Amino acid sequence: MGDQRRDETTEQAGETPTVRMMVLETDEPHHETQSRRGTFGSILHKHFTDAGAAHDPPLGIETDRRFVVTEKGGTMPKLEDFESCHALLITGSVYDAHGDVPWILELLELLKKLWIHHPDMHFSGVCFGHQLLCRMLGATIRPSPTGDWELGHSKVSLHPVGKKLFRTDDDAVYLHQMHQDHVVAPPTPETAGGLLRPGEKVEVWGYSEHTAVQGVYIRGRMFTTQAHLAFDEGMVKRQIEMRVESGSLEDGELADQAKETGALETDGDLVAGAILSFFHGEDEGIE
Repeated sequence: MGDQRRDETTEQAGETPTVRMMVLETDEPHHETQSRRGTFGSILHKHFTDAGAAHDPPLGIETDRRFVVTEKGGTMPKLEDFESCHALLITGSVYDAHGDVPWILELLELLKKLWIHHPDMHFSGVCFGHQLLCRMLGATIRPSPTGDWELGHSKVSLHPVGKKLFRTDDDAVYLHQMHQDHVVAPPTPETAGGLLRPGEKVEVWGYSEHTAVQGVYIRGRMFTTQAHLAFDEGMVKRQIEMRVESGSLEDGELADQAKETGALETDGDLVAGAILSFFHGEDEGIE
């Protein structure tokens, strides 16, 4: 699982601009999902490939995938492995982003080095990845104060910057959620330990009843999402079942209700398109 793996879109060289993305896989899907759709990195590659095809003009996507959970056979990449990457994306995980297990601490140190040594790289993260990037910049991550989960199909209300990022006049997007932990407040230049410039803007693009920080945006640097953009019905049900079986999700009624929302339509394509445009450097005019 620690080996480098690469996915590439089918394109004619020299005709389609290509975004080169490194996906750090911080978990493995349910074995049935993996046999059907591949790893989390493969699933995201397919999602971004579709977003690239819908982009005007079309964009290609080249994805290197690294499984980084070293205690499960993964390998942490080195700084030089990112030399040709435009963008980095960190997947969701059953692990706690506020945890201090060795591989998470090692990943945090790698992210800090990348942030410093690759100032042109664009960073994104989903769920765990969103929380870990915020932690890197000094934000506090902890479980919901009431211990409840945000689960299944959910409404994410948009702040003005979110509407600009998603190029929509709608007041909300709808995405699948799978978390109990949350980012308490967005990072700031004061919390970031020198990783952000004084006065650098950190904006929250969306919120829900459960979670005030549904995603963070820093122009030209970071665009994260607490919700999952590529989950389908099967993944929603299996990921919930995995958490019930592990004992981390004890509310059986909530779990059953959330599984029933798995088939509802989401705005995952819209979010993938917005993040891909960000990766391609198209957010310069967004304030």
